[in-house]
Amino acid sequence: MTVRPSRIISIFALAAVCAFFLGCSSSADSKQQKAQAAAPRAVSVAVAQVQRQDVPVYLSGLGAVTAFNTANIKSRVDGQIMKVNFREGQNVNQGELLIEIDSRPFEVQLEQMQAQLFRDQAQLRDAKLNLDRYTSLIPSGSIAQQQVDTQKALVDQLDGTVRTDQAQIDNAKLQIVYCHITAPFTGRVGLRQVDPGNIIHASDTNPMLILTQLQPIAVIFTLPEDVLPSVSRRMQQGTLEVDAFSRDDQTKLATGKLLTIDNEIDPTTGTAKLKAVFDNKDNQLWPNQFVNADLLLETRKNSTVIPTAAILRGPQGTFVYAVNPDKTVQDKVVTISLTQGDTTVVTSGVNPGDTVVTDGQDKLQRGSLINVRNTSPSGGASGGRGVSPINGGAHGTATGSADSRAPGSNNPSSGNPESDNPNSDNPDSGKPASATPGS
Repeated sequence: MTVRPSRIISIFALAAVCAFFLGCSSSADSKQQKAQAAAPRAVSVAVAQVQRQDVPVYLSGLGAVTAFNTANIKSRVDGQIMKVNFREGQNVNQGELLIEIDSRPFEVQLEQMQAQLFRDQAQLRDAKLNLDRYTSLIPSGSIAQQQVDTQKALVDQLDGTVRTDQAQIDNAKLQIVYCHITAPFTGRVGLRQVDPGNIIHASDTNPMLILTQLQPIAVIFTLPEDVLPSVSRRMQQGTLEVDAFSRDDQTKLATGKLLTIDNEIDPTTGTAKLKAVFDNKDNQLWPNQFVNADLLLETRKNSTVIPTAAILRGPQGTFVYAVNPDKTVQDKVVTISLTQGDTTVVTSGVNPGDTVVTDGQDKLQRGSLINVRNTSPSGGASGGRGVSPINGGAHGTATGSADSRAPGSNNPSSGNPESDNPNSDNPDSGKPASATPGS
């Protein structure tokens, strides 16, 4: 079979046209992919708004609960316990009868002393009558002055005997009172150590029971010696409030008032003891319980507040990434005045109403496009102690990342230099042990 030349030419022409169109399509796709690769990719971040609010300044210390009054009740007389008038764990009032000791031996002694007093009083009356007779005979010279003086001395001697009898009677009555043991103050009875029928002695080492006063109750905690001048100055201006938190520092147990500062500083630790008093109406505090005490030193009014997680550090100091209206970020250097838990007070760099990045900063640089995944309603929205008392609740822990780039740096792998700002606080440190007063 013979192939015509014209048909061969048509086939080659058609193949050339197809190859041309395929090349153009591939070139267009390649240009589109390059354009997409060159376009900036949005970084997913979390943001929060800068707020203006009142910020309480707390000084935190470790403490232990101490009963306001503690009594180791022992017997002051020897005898047999006749009755125990309390239950273990019972709340008793001041003056309430707790234990009765057999008082019959002392009642017998009382009767003996009373009889002896009656006898000595009769002898005293007779001696006084004889003294009056002798005295009336002195003018007539019928009696010697020596005999009168002797009789007067006898009267004085018998008068002393009567007084001794009266003292012995009072002592016997006191022993009877000691047989009825009452509560010295209102408090809670612990576990009893004796039972009815036991013989007790005044020389016994162990107490019969321990009575503790739980309402009110005290907390003794320590603070560094450097803050004592500020605390003392604030105490002169008014009563300072103290909050007691649980061992894990998450649950608020009670609120009380600072009572006093100890009169000396422990030289081994550089701390001083402070004592606070709590009403403890709901019995949340118990003696020897470990607590975290937060002393409210002051409240800074109308402070500019941002989350501690937004704070970054670089060679130029502390800074934050602020969000622009076009969804890009700009680094701004800020001046830190106070870091309290998960809230930081700044004095410059940002204004209330600005939006700052709180998470995802490690992928950002100046001018980066962002995609907001959530918006925190306030700078202290996590509920730490550093926020206003109206919004505050449970304790918070700062979650800010320490890995950050310096302002304006284009190197995403740059390190985290230390801050040059001496007043700044590390956002990774969680709840601070204490805030620097007056900072």
